[in-house]
Amino acid sequence: MLVSACALSALVALASCTPATIPPGEMLPIAVESSVIDDLGGNPTVAPGLTFLGGIELSSPEPLFGAFSSIRFRDDKSFLGVFDTGYWIEGRILRDAEGRLSGVEAVRLAPLLDASGRESRSKFQVDAESLALDGDRGFVGFEQRHRVLAYAPLSDLGKALPSAPLAFPFDLDILHSNGGFESLVIAPKGSPVEGALVAISEKSFDENGNLYAAIVGGPLVGEFRVRPRDDFEITDAAFLPDGDLLLLERRFSIATGVGMRLRRIEGASLRPDAVVDGEILFEANYRSQIDNMEGLDAIPEADGSVRLIVVSDDNHSILQRSLMLEFRLDK
Repeated sequence: MLVSACALSALVALASCTPATIPPGEMLPIAVESSVIDDLGGNPTVAPGLTFLGGIELSSPEPLFGAFSSIRFRDDKSFLGVFDTGYWIEGRILRDAEGRLSGVEAVRLAPLLDASGRESRSKFQVDAESLALDGDRGFVGFEQRHRVLAYAPLSDLGKALPSAPLAFPFDLDILHSNGGFESLVIAPKGSPVEGALVAISEKSFDENGNLYAAIVGGPLVGEFRVRPRDDFEITDAAFLPDGDLLLLERRFSIATGVGMRLRRIEGASLRPDAVVDGEILFEANYRSQIDNMEGLDAIPEADGSVRLIVVSDDNHSILQRSLMLEFRLDK
């Protein structure tokens, strides 16, 4: 059985495990410490054109910190994310003189509010697993009680309120209780589904063993499927500048330990009724500096390359870590 970090710390100092109270409408500034990861280690499978740039391990004395489920960048430094414990996180990344990740700053937390502006204490209500940004509006996908809500304004997260649940082309009751929409992303210009919200489930399978996925809004509304491979589960996605869709996948078992994979789906294949698959760009196992990798975003560079930033969900466990890893994908 996993022991939470808070429970272990309670043996030393009970007071230090009491999460801070965030007043309604406000955000909580927190201190986050970072240690640098220079070498990914292990012997990962890496496709030509993909390079590991470095990473950081994150920790905080604030017990609310952790359980990172999704991350999105507003620009090349400022990020916004959700925890599956029902919190927003925002902050900025720091880089060293060589441009490698060195830490984070200006980190603040706020609870995901209900339509009445109240914080929920029920994990069943606030199990946030995915995030997509559309201007000052953010779409958040929840599992257990499956739904996708649009929150606004993102410019004031302490006061951001949700919409009614979005309509989907299939009944969300078919989704696995702990395998709903782990991936939400807005399709870019030039995509066959330009402007649509693309949602992909983690481990909810149809009668053919393919994963449920949906296109909501845009020119081609409907459902499609993603072919699973090798017992990996999809935990996030990000569109690349050329319109291809990059999937973040993870695997865990007692026999094989933790695994991480990146898979690239051709953008032209994203259409209603399609079953999509793609090439593997990266795969690593427990020998590498990875953990329960759950969040992914892509940041285009001026030279045509893309920086990929991946974060892990530590599940508030002393056996896991909150990591932020960065890769470069050449054009």
